[in-house]
Amino acid sequence: MSTTIQKPATTGSAPAGRPRPLADEGRIGVRGNLRHIGALMRRNLLQIKKDPESMFDVLLMPIVFTLLFVYVFGGSIGSSLGGDRQTYINYVIPGLMAMMGMNIATAVGTGVNDDFRKGIMDRFRTMPIARSSVLIAKIFVEMGRMLVATAILLGMGFLLGMQVKTSVLGLLAAVGLSMVFGAAIMWIFILLGLSVKTAQAVQGLGFLVLMPLQFGSSIFAPPATMPGWLQAFTDYNPLSNLADAARGLMIGGPVAHAVWLTLGWAVAITAVAAPLAVAKFRKRS
Repeated sequence: MSTTIQKPATTGSAPAGRPRPLADEGRIGVRGNLRHIGALMRRNLLQIKKDPESMFDVLLMPIVFTLLFVYVFGGSIGSSLGGDRQTYINYVIPGLMAMMGMNIATAVGTGVNDDFRKGIMDRFRTMPIARSSVLIAKIFVEMGRMLVATAILLGMGFLLGMQVKTSVLGLLAAVGLSMVFGAAIMWIFILLGLSVKTAQAVQGLGFLVLMPLQFGSSIFAPPATMPGWLQAFTDYNPLSNLADAARGLMIGGPVAHAVWLTLGWAVAITAVAAPLAVAKFRKRS
């Protein structure tokens, strides 16, 4: 007498330790994606409401940086610009707008890494939603935080005597350009947050990236006062292009070249980093 032993079906089973992929993920339409992004944005905003301390960096960083650079470097750098501290205020505030997105982007990377550590992202990956919607929702919320930080920065600038010498439209264009570039940089830090094991590693690597880019640029001082090799670096630094574009839009001067370079950098960074971040999000266990 023979006995037939039936083997358990293995088709469609997921590897242990990973959320089971959903078969209909690729069929989610544009309307469904938008609905998912909106729901996830609401979830992120509610998380901020429950933890208001997470807004301290956004509220305090623009004030601290403005006071620090204006009153420590304003006199000396202002005189090198042919004016005084007031001249430096008009110079540095547009530059600090370029810096806001970089600093907030670091928080995006640490936040994504922390969500994975807590298992929140694993729950998202078991739901019938597009994987990109989780990351896009996070970027939209962080852009809102960046907008708050920029508003506080401009408020501090006006309080200290900053003048917009072009128009309100020029000011809004400078803010919009900073937001677009900041969103592109966030994709890099999301990818970094998905690639390393701890939030501390994200912060450490982010510091190593941020410091050369920020101080090796035209954000805080004109490149003409720098040595030749550093001037060459600032010429290719996208933060210099963004800072120069913001100054041109706010206080006058040539802007077309700097604006197009900044937009080109933003498109290129997003085109490379966003697909890599979504792919890493799918594969990370």
